Amino acid sequence: MKIFWSLTISLAALFWANLTYAFNLPGPLVETDWLAKNQGNVVILDIRKDVKSFTKKPTFKRDKKTKKLKLKEVAGHIPGSILVNYKNLRSNKKIDGRTVKKMLVGKAAFEKVMQNAGVNKDSAIVIVSKGKDNLDLTMSTRLYWQMKYYGHDNMAILNGGMAQWLIDKRKISSKATKAKKGNWKATAERNEILATSKDVEAALKAKTQLVDTRPISLYLGTWRKKSYVYDSGHIPGAKPYPNELLSSKMPAKFLKVSDSKLLFQQMGITTNKQAITYCNSGHLATGSWFVLSELMGNKNVKMYDGSMHQWTLEKHNVTKMKME
Repeated sequence: MKIFWSLTISLAALFWANLTYAFNLPGPLVETDWLAKNQGNVVILDIRKDVKSFTKKPTFKRDKKTKKLKLKEVAGHIPGSILVNYKNLRSNKKIDGRTVKKMLVGKAAFEKVMQNAGVNKDSAIVIVSKGKDNLDLTMSTRLYWQMKYYGHDNMAILNGGMAQWLIDKRKISSKATKAKKGNWKATAERNEILATSKDVEAALKAKTQLVDTRPISLYLGTWRKKSYVYDSGHIPGAKPYPNELLSSKMPAKFLKVSDSKLLFQQMGITTNKQAITYCNSGHLATGSWFVLSELMGNKNVKMYDGSMHQWTLEKHNVTKMKME
C-alpha cells in the first residue's frame, strides 16, 4: 500500500510539473484581462528605468469637463511581478578596438539578470513596461528581443503595460518584491535576429530594406542628434518609420496589425521582405522589429544593435539633408 501511494504521489507531482512546463502563452501580446486570469501561471517581469516608481503609488487627476479621474503618473506594480532595471540590459563592448556603448550584455551577465528575477528555463514570461509612452513600450520589446536572442521563446508583452492595468482598475502593489533565484540559462545566440555593421554593409550592396525608427529630424539630420552619435543623418538608402507610429498615447498600446501594415506601406516599407531595423542605440529599433517579426510573422528581420552610434563611430557614410 505504501508503495502504491508513493507511486501515486510521484506521478501526480510529475503531472503537475509537466502542466507547468507545458503552459504556453497565446501569442506575443496579451491583454490585461488575460493576465489577470493567468497570473499564477506566468513570471511577470516589470521592465523600467525609473526603478523608484516600482514602490510608489500612482497618481490621478480629475478631468475638468467630465469630472472623471484620469491617470496622471504611472507607479506601483502588478502583485507578484519582479522588477528588472533596464540599465542592466546594456553594456559597453569592444569591437575592432573601439568601445561601442549600449550593446547587448554578454551571456553570463544576462543569465544573472534573469536568474535574479526568478526566471527558470521553463518559465512562461509576461513582460510589463510602465506603458506611459513609446519609450516604455520599446523597453519591453528590447527585453523581449534580448530574451529571444538568447533562446527563450515562451514569452509575451502586456499590451498597454502598467498604464493599461491601472486604467482597468486592477489590483496593484507598492511593496518591494524579491524573487527566488531561478535556473534560467541562455540556450542560443540567434544571429538571425541580430545585425552587425558588416550585415548592414552587405545590406547596402544587396539593397535590403533598412528601417530607421528615429524621429524625422534625426533621420534627416537637420539640426540635432544624440550626443553619442558622431554624425547626423541616416544610413544611405534607409527609409523612415518613426517610433511614434508604433502605438497610441498613454496607455502605449500596439496598433492593430492591419493599421501597422498600412503605415509601413505609406512609408515605402514592404512588410514581408527582408529588413534591418535601427535607431540610435538599439532601443527604439526593437519596436519595429517586434511588429514586423513577431506580430506580422516576418522572420527575415534583424535589429542592428550598434545602430547609428556604432555606424558613425566607425565613420561609415551617412545621408543628410543639406540646408542652405
